[in-house]
Amino acid sequence: MTTLRLGTRRSTLALAQATQVADALRALGHEVDLVPLTTFGDRSAEALTTIGGTGVFAAAIRRALLDGDIDLAVHSLKDLPTTPEPGLVVAATPIREDPRDVLVARDGLTLAELPAGSVVGTGSPRRAAQLRALGRALEVVTVRGNVDTRLELVRSGEVDAVVLARAGLVRIDRVGEVTETLDPVQMLPAPGQGALAVECREDRTDVRVALAALDDAETRVCVTAERAVLAALEAGCTAPVGALAELGAAPALVLHAFVGAVDGSAELRRSVAGARDDPAGTGRRLAALLFEAGAAALTASPAPHDKPPDGIPRTIPTLTTEHQHPTEHVS
Repeated sequence: MTTLRLGTRRSTLALAQATQVADALRALGHEVDLVPLTTFGDRSAEALTTIGGTGVFAAAIRRALLDGDIDLAVHSLKDLPTTPEPGLVVAATPIREDPRDVLVARDGLTLAELPAGSVVGTGSPRRAAQLRALGRALEVVTVRGNVDTRLELVRSGEVDAVVLARAGLVRIDRVGEVTETLDPVQMLPAPGQGALAVECREDRTDVRVALAALDDAETRVCVTAERAVLAALEAGCTAPVGALAELGAAPALVLHAFVGAVDGSAELRRSVAGARDDPAGTGRRLAALLFEAGAAALTASPAPHDKPPDGIPRTIPTLTTEHQHPTEHVS
């Protein structure tokens, strides 16, 4: 096989993830070149809910795949819409990193130790909904930017804490700044969080064969179940939906899900047990339970205006220019 051209976003996190996959392929005897690409999501400083959801990070890379400019691409799986892209296939889901969310707070505080009125930054409606549902009177504000930008908001005192995906911090060797890893009982992660998706053209049998060696069966089972919940709810990647699958003794699969109003006024949590050989069916059954409980109204609920008592908008934008690192989707 000729040298494989691996497309990736230019952010520190995306490059770290792509390098991880490239190194695994090189260990199998393949030659790999990284091809950094810029997406619309990287160029925009608007909130993800405004610019069209996390699919904006994948669109340019998928176009490069379809046009034959690259041979494969690495995505954070939660960045991919649940609807398949015609002509493309996720050929590998490598072993998943820890899917949980983490808190990085001033003075080493945990979530329980943050006093009422503390300002907590996140770019995720899912996280915002769960934080507000705790009833802790936290002020949840919208932030965007790469990992360094978000951590700097804490160091500078602009916010008291931020919530990020643990997997991203592990991959860029910044996990030492975590002050608490959040229990999924409090904060269910996004469907597919912590997992990578290695995508290629459906007609590239040679690439699919090469990537098959990287696929982890247990990871694929879990993320298939989680994303089936999201797909069945017909909710976008930025909807206030969380899901986490856990494998027990074969053939057991346990799937948990959360749907909430972004303002924290209502939430639904349900779990089902299923079989490993039917993860998608298990996800659809759990979605049906959520629908029966009123999930449709919650996934359609508008985000609240993040305003403090004085009425000043509490969105903290992070502008992306040619002189800054591209934004990383760690929300």
